[in-house]
Amino acid sequence: MMSQQEMSDRWEIQDLVFHYADLIDSKNFDGLREVFTGDAHVDYSAFGGSVGDLEETIAYLKQAVADEVFPNSQHLNANVQVALDGDRASGRVMCFNPMEMALPDGGTQVFLLGLWYVDEYRRTPAGWRIARREEEKSWVFNTPDFMQL
Repeated sequence: MMSQQEMSDRWEIQDLVFHYADLIDSKNFDGLREVFTGDAHVDYSAFGGSVGDLEETIAYLKQAVADEVFPNSQHLNANVQVALDGDRASGRVMCFNPMEMALPDGGTQVFLLGLWYVDEYRRTPAGWRIARREEEKSWVFNTPDFMQL
């Protein structure tokens, strides 16, 4: 049977995962400082994105996911799996990610990504934070012809 602390930790980590998705979809990239540790490592290379620390990641997202490139997106998270180990935890989170992309001809195209986040979490004085996040590619559907995913 789970202890109250374990249940609380799991819920806080799950809420952290969902808060990340909301920040990304609302393009509040500076808010990512609320969900990652200051020394976080973020690896978006599975889909051709950046690999680096938190500040490099925020700068990358501000450019790569700007409104004029991706007007709309949804990061729908499910199957949040968490393994707790004291003040550290690891996790694997499923993400279904529809993206609307602006096309060179002025139109838009919606494509879909299926991925997993492979995470490491750390309890900090401010609560649980993501210390490491790596995307793991599962599948892609309907990507624009000029994209190489």
